This record gives sequence, structure tokens and C-alpha cells, in this order.
Amino acid sequence: MHIETIIQTIQSYGCPLVEITGGEPLIQPEVHSLMRQLCDLDFTVMLETCGQLPIANCDPRVHRIVDIKTPNSGAADSFLEENYDALCSTDEIKFVLTNKEDFDWAIGIVREYDLLDTVAEVHFSPVMFQEANGCVQGCEALSPELLAGWILDAGERIRLHLQLHRYVWAPDARGV
Repeated sequence: MHIETIIQTIQSYGCPLVEITGGEPLIQPEVHSLMRQLCDLDFTVMLETCGQLPIANCDPRVHRIVDIKTPNSGAADSFLEENYDALCSTDEIKFVLTNKEDFDWAIGIVREYDLLDTVAEVHFSPVMFQEANGCVQGCEALSPELLAGWILDAGERIRLHLQLHRYVWAPDARGV
């Protein structure tokens, strides 16, 4: 689909907010041009990325939500270290946690990189049950109540974030 067609479709919704997500959007060769053009048209543009590719070259008007993968996600080594230096006050960081080990690791990263003073928000989300398939190893759900307790005990300004899409749509839903 051409950028012009994408922009026309977005404009037809009459909504001033656009979130670019799904898989890893930064692998799309024209995503930077799309984000720049949307910003030029006065859209509020958000990008959700796992941080495996450089974020520094994103248009500075784009609000970046960076999902840092934890050790038990199976993709903890995918985060590009240089992205810590590219984070700014309009960015948000998200960790999806499977257990206390992930929580402790994430708290360590938050403190080591001074994320609470660098970005707008740090979110911790409990993983929801997911069956294993050809793409993911699967996992048990983490209780939001348990995670909330850990956050409170840590004494940090971290937000408990529930993955609302997991409550609204079926796990295999696409295009939502």
C-alpha cells in the first residue's frame, strides 16, 4: 500500500491520533516517511517498537513507546543498547513481566539507565496466559495484584499497565 493511500485512509477516520505498531514497524522501509508526513499534517503520532532497531532517527515529534523485552520473554537480547541514549522525555517504556525474576531485572534496568528521570512514563504489565505455538513458547499469566504489590514494595514511580487489547480482543485477533 502506498503512503498516500495510508494517509487518506487515516484521514477518513477523523481521529487526530495515530499509533504505528504491529510486529516491528521500524522494519518497514517507508515508516519514517509515513511518520514525518503524518506529523506534518498535525496528527499526534505514536510508534510502538521493541527497540531492536535504532530509534534515534525517528522524527522528534513522534511519541515512542519502547517495549523492552525481559529475560523470560525469550527475546531479551533483541534490544539495541544504543537506544537507551536515544530516549527522551516524550518517550514511554514498557516491560511485560512473566515472574519475579523479570520484575527484578526490569527494576534493575530502570535504575541503571535512570529511566524514571529520562522518559515520560515507565509501565510494567503482567503477562497474560498464552498457549505455545510455532512463534512463542507460551507462558502462565502473572497476577496483576501480585505485580502491583511488587511495584508498591519497590517504591518507584512505575505504572501498572494492563494490556487492554488482551481483554478486548481474542489472542489470535489481527488487524485491530
